Parts: sequence; C-alpha cells; structure tokens
Amino acid sequence: MNLEKSKKRIAKKAKMGFQGYPEISIIYRGNDSSSANEVIVKFIPDEGVSPMEEVFQSESDARENETIQSAIVKIIERSDAKTVNLSLEVKQK
Repeated sequence: MNLEKSKKRIAKKAKMGFQGYPEISIIYRGNDSSSANEVIVKFIPDEGVSPMEEVFQSESDARENETIQSAIVKIIERSDAKTVNLSLEVKQK
C-alpha cells in the first residue's frame, strides 16, 4: 500500500474519536517532534483488559516509512478496531 494512502486511512480513523472497543493506540516516539524513530502500537480488546503491544523501529522517521505505515493499517483492519488514537512522545534525555 502506498505511504500517503496508509497515512490518510490512519488519520481518518483517528479523527472519528472514541467509537468503542477494540481500540488501537499508536504512539510515535522520537528525540524531538520533527522525527519519530519508534512506533508503539497498543491493541486494547475491551475496557479493563491489559493491552497487547507491538514496537516498530526505524533508522529514519517512522511516520514516513511505507512498510511500518502499511503494517499499522493491516493491524487496524485485522483487529476490526473501532477506535484509533494517535500521539507523539518526545523521549526524555
């Protein structure tokens, strides 16, 4: 899947707000807000259930990595997630 299409699909789902469970939280982490070299994807099947996590690493900005973005779209689709949350965390030095 092409990068722009993947990014649009993730953003569209995130803009919908809370729609119920299952929920996917996507956390982009980097040394500053201009680059994220790590992505943490948390799957929460139901309220009060511990999340399952998958971590992706990238040498460059993971938000611009077609493979990672396509994998996130597939996780959302396969889990039939109703809610998607996006956030950016800056690593503390």
